Amino acid sequence: MSDERAFIGKSQALSFIILAQIFALAVWFSGAAALPGILAEGELSALRQAALTSSVQAGFVIGALTSAIYGWPDRIDPRRLFALGAVLAALANFIALVLEPGSLAMIATRFASGAALALVYPVGMKLAASWARGDTGLLVGLLVGALTLGSAAPFAFNALDIGLSWQGPFLISALTALVAAGLILLAKGGPGLRPAAPFDPSAAFMAIRDPALRLANLGYLGHMWELYAMWAWIGPFAYAYWAAQGGGANAADLTAFAVIASGAVACVIAGQLADRFGRTAITAGAMGISGSCALLVGFAIELSPWIMLPLLIVWGITVIADSAQFSAAITELAPPERTGTLLTLQTAMGFALTVIMVQALPFWIDSVGWKWGFAPLAIGPAFGVWAMLRLRARPEASKLASGNR
Repeated sequence: MSDERAFIGKSQALSFIILAQIFALAVWFSGAAALPGILAEGELSALRQAALTSSVQAGFVIGALTSAIYGWPDRIDPRRLFALGAVLAALANFIALVLEPGSLAMIATRFASGAALALVYPVGMKLAASWARGDTGLLVGLLVGALTLGSAAPFAFNALDIGLSWQGPFLISALTALVAAGLILLAKGGPGLRPAAPFDPSAAFMAIRDPALRLANLGYLGHMWELYAMWAWIGPFAYAYWAAQGGGANAADLTAFAVIASGAVACVIAGQLADRFGRTAITAGAMGISGSCALLVGFAIELSPWIMLPLLIVWGITVIADSAQFSAAITELAPPERTGTLLTLQTAMGFALTVIMVQALPFWIDSVGWKWGFAPLAIGPAFGVWAMLRLRARPEASKLASGNR
């Protein structure tokens, strides 16, 4: 009976954590989902269009590093810290509603949202991992899947067409973030919840010097080069595609939602496959497919939806499927006392790179059009495949996935 109660307790806690993650992280892409409505009301420079998303990335990097340096998840009840982050993210979105669309003030609220979400996503990971009993890969996959669904949600909010134009994604995601703050307080930490080792800046040198860690991080950077730029600009691409096909805004919003959300289940499946067939094999395979999709979708922009939509769904699945495996690789390759710091550094480097790519891509698209618009994103996966295959050939790779390289 005690085992049954433990299972029920774990299932309930994880259900609350996952739902809270989905609802809170809907704030992340509310600016990207609102962009078509903002543009319908007036001109907005490419710089500010990109900043509606890239500023969230920058805020997340600063928030994550600050939280790690001061050890907030260890000094504050993680559930309360998560709830605080969700409430602050909601408040930032509420403030955005009364600001001029695309203004510097609105962009500042997007930065604040990103900083607040740094108290949500990593802390939710910590809570979920505290319940791990030989199923860490599965739990991490579930949380990345929650991140994926939350990121897709604002595009679904747009499709609801509640008559609020660009304000809809901001308002609804702010409300769901408040729901998330309540849900997380119902969750319990597992028996593995304990203080992490203090943040150690000197571990940055290990991330560079150690060949295996360096290759794992390079693979992650290749993955992040593509991921958030694709998520940020798949909405405008869908609008351009459906406009050419004679479709409406609802079709574009539902397409963007489906493309991003399709990766949620893939995160869980990829984790199970990586445990069985190897982390380097799954990450290299996923990046190879997603990079190929980045090259192909622009050339398919004039083709039938029967061709375009499956291609986009495959891209949506493979662009995120491998994400959790880079973190898993760090936990397996790093000394236990430095794992937390090295994971924080990996996350910070990856999201810092996304700021550059999200900001740069619209200028490239303006120059060459959608046919070649996503082509630069293929550079990252190609580099990532090289890094993971190099890691696969190293003796340290035997530490990955119980010897499954």
